[in-house]
Amino acid sequence: MQTLRQQIEHYEPFNEQEESDRRLILQYMDTFPDLLTRENEMAHFTASCWIANHDQTKVLMAYHNLYRSWAWLGGHADGEEDLLQVALREANEESGITGIRPQTKDIFSLEILGVDAHRKRGRHVSSHLHLNVTYFFYADDTLPLRVKPDENSAVRWIETGHVMDEVSEPEMRVVYQKLMEKMWLLY
Repeated sequence: MQTLRQQIEHYEPFNEQEESDRRLILQYMDTFPDLLTRENEMAHFTASCWIANHDQTKVLMAYHNLYRSWAWLGGHADGEEDLLQVALREANEESGITGIRPQTKDIFSLEILGVDAHRKRGRHVSSHLHLNVTYFFYADDTLPLRVKPDENSAVRWIETGHVMDEVSEPEMRVVYQKLMEKMWLLY
């Protein structure tokens, strides 16, 4: 199995944003030894998942309490280098979805995402960067879903044509649009 660094080095960027973010993520990896944990308060790895139904007409999203927007599922690496497993675990924890199947074990997308300062579990979290690795999964859109109240207040399948209408974070609309384009073009 390839290391996370090897996966990122071998990743073929989709556009200029991914090329730039890939280069910067590799520079961060050369500079900071602790990017897999939140102990690095400036930047750390996260894993996200873009989950589509089998005919790619809907994607699974959660209404994120912190960002007050519909969002993909995912979370912090918290010391784990296998970000595919992090994404799978987070998808299940945040939505209750079962039977998720990776389209491939390869990275689907790379992003460096800015996170504004906020409070979490009663403590201040300073602004920082998420070095995000995204994976593409398929799931059955008829299976039951559940909310994870400490992170989201709703989970549902959203038709791909309505994703932009539901997302209130302008910077994430660009990311989600890219993911939909990649999903339709590459698979």
